Amino acid sequence: MPKTVNNAVMKWLLIFAFIVAFLVVFGGFVRLTRSGLSIVEWNPISGVMPPIGQHAWEEEFAKYQLSPEYLKINTSMTLPEYKFIFYMEWFHRIVARLAGLVYAIPVFYFLLKKTIPLKEFGIYFVMGLLFISQALMGWIMVSSGLVDRPAVSHFSLTTHLLLAITLLGFSLWTALGHKYGFPDTNKKQKWSLPSKLAVFSMVLLVIQISYGGMTAGLKAGHVSDSWPLMFGKWIPPNLFNTWIDLFETPQTIVFIHRWLAWLGLIAVPLVYYFIKNQNYPQDIQKGMRWLIGIVVLQITLGVLTILSYVNIVIALTHQANALLLFSLAVYFIHRFRALDRK
Repeated sequence: MPKTVNNAVMKWLLIFAFIVAFLVVFGGFVRLTRSGLSIVEWNPISGVMPPIGQHAWEEEFAKYQLSPEYLKINTSMTLPEYKFIFYMEWFHRIVARLAGLVYAIPVFYFLLKKTIPLKEFGIYFVMGLLFISQALMGWIMVSSGLVDRPAVSHFSLTTHLLLAITLLGFSLWTALGHKYGFPDTNKKQKWSLPSKLAVFSMVLLVIQISYGGMTAGLKAGHVSDSWPLMFGKWIPPNLFNTWIDLFETPQTIVFIHRWLAWLGLIAVPLVYYFIKNQNYPQDIQKGMRWLIGIVVLQITLGVLTILSYVNIVIALTHQANALLLFSLAVYFIHRFRALDRK
């Protein structure tokens, strides 16, 4: 981890983290509007500009008309309708390119000015690799829906999502280091119970986000629009016939995604109960109360997403709130570990 604390680097990392979070949420919008497969080529340079002129648009539309999505779902789509989904995906890719610049330009500037010493560049280099990896995975994801079926691989989508939230986590963790200071990694410190519970909650949250990604990729949210019952039962039959069902069967995946969240609702109050009894700082206690409220809101949004048959506004709010939960989890692990070292 770095040692040099700098306010400007912290602000840059927070801005970058916000853009990453925006990309994730807007990516959800692109998916829910079925816009993600509208651009059938990946042109990092020439793709910066959208088609200009009627002829260019007709050529781009002709490429899309050869894709499985057009041939199997959108055969009646008109050029104006195509322009909408094209612009949604194009904007998503443009923001991703801008995010790359927001990372690359400041990091090289800080290196040049020695604000970030070269020997401390490791964490920032990892962030750059993560950004490139999730961009490449984004194209692998899109290309998986251009072969023989009008849908992307739910594994590719989930991997793309996990790489993005890992990048978000690294950015926030390093930004918090610039605010509160970086630990001395040469000293081993015990893990307090709140730190362990916070990490456990984070693991649950990442698993839950993973199942959310698979739910989205398989459109499993449309399997049932009733809650708490699915198909009129608390536990529908044939959910766990084989271990493959855990990763391939839509109804099994959405069932797990529905109920795993309740473990988080149990874990977070346990952390709050402990820190309150141990007289942790008031800002930590207040933050934990907010966290409990946000967990309750997340579960409520999840239920409303089911009952509304995946209303786009509710679904995107549910996704954005998940990123807020993840960010708070990073914050609390960082703060608890800092208190462990005192």
